[in-house]
Amino acid sequence: MTARVLQINHLYKQFAVGKGSVLTAVNDVTFHVNKGETFGLVGESGCGKTTIGRTIMGLYDKTSGEVLYDGRDVHELDNKEQFQFYRTMQMIFQDPYASLNPRSTVKEIIAEPMEVHGMYTSKKKQLDRVIELLEEVGLNRGHAERYPHEFSGGQRQRIGIARALALDPDFIIADEPISALDVSVQAQVVNLLKKLQAEKGLTFLFIAHDLSMVKQISDRIGVMYLGNMVELTSSDSLYENPLHPYTQALLSAIPIPDPDIEDSRERIILDGELPSPVNPPSGCVFRTRCPFAMDICAEQKPAWKEVETDHYVACHLHDKAKA
Repeated sequence: MTARVLQINHLYKQFAVGKGSVLTAVNDVTFHVNKGETFGLVGESGCGKTTIGRTIMGLYDKTSGEVLYDGRDVHELDNKEQFQFYRTMQMIFQDPYASLNPRSTVKEIIAEPMEVHGMYTSKKKQLDRVIELLEEVGLNRGHAERYPHEFSGGQRQRIGIARALALDPDFIIADEPISALDVSVQAQVVNLLKKLQAEKGLTFLFIAHDLSMVKQISDRIGVMYLGNMVELTSSDSLYENPLHPYTQALLSAIPIPDPDIEDSRERIILDGELPSPVNPPSGCVFRTRCPFAMDICAEQKPAWKEVETDHYVACHLHDKAKA
C-alpha cells in the first residue's frame, strides 16, 4: 500500500474581512497525497487552492481541521520541530519576479536557506552545492553572480526551483509555478519538475488553474470551487469521465489543436459571475451557475461521496451513489 505522506482532514480557513464579516477561503476540504506522486489542485482564481498550499506550509494558521504530515499536525509543532519541518517541505511561489530578492545575487538567494539551517561550515562546499543546484535546473556557474533582473521569467522560476531544492526536501508545494510564464516556457518548467521528481523521489502538490498543463504532471487531481473540493480522482479518470458539471465546464474550455474537433465539440459556457466567498450561495455553492441545478441544490450541501472506485464528487446529480 502506498504511504500517505500528507493528509488533510476537514480543513477550514477563514479570514475576518471587517464589520463582523468572515470570508471562508477553504471550506471542509479533505484529501491526501501519496509519497512520490504529484497531486494537482485546480480551479478558478479565488477558489482557495493557494490558501490550502499556504496553510499546509504554516504560512497561514488553520481555522480548524488537521494538516498531517507524516502523521503529525504541522500546526501543532513547537518552534524546533517546525524549523526541522521546513527542511522537509518547501514551496515554489507563483510570481518569479516578486519572490526573488532583487538586491541579492543568485548565489546569495540559493545559499540563504542553507545558511539559516547551518547545512555547511565551509563556504566552498556551500558554493559548490549552489553551482550543483543551478546546473540541475538548467543554469550554470556563470549565473551565480548575477541579479534576478538580468534573467527572463523562465530563468527566474528555475532559480526559485533551485532555492526550493536547497534543503533537499521530500515534499514541494508548487503554487502556480507556470502561470506567469510564456506557454513554451511552461512546458520546459513542467518537464524540469518531472525530471527532478524522477531523480530525487520528490512528492509534489501542484497548484494551477490550467487543467491541460496539470494533466501532464499530475497522478491525481482535485477540483476546487469557491473554497470547496467538488471532485477528486486520477488524472486519466478526470479527463475521460468528469462527473461534476464544473469540471465538465473547465475541460470543455481547453482548446484542442485539431480544427475539425474544436469546431464540432460542445463548449459549456457557465452563466453568471463567481459568487462572493463572504456571502456564498446556500446548499451547493455551484448551483447559481450550474446548468443542471435542482431545488435540492439550494436546500442541502451535497455530500462528499465515492461514486466510482477512487473517484469522489460532491454533487446532488450523484446522490444515488453511496456517500
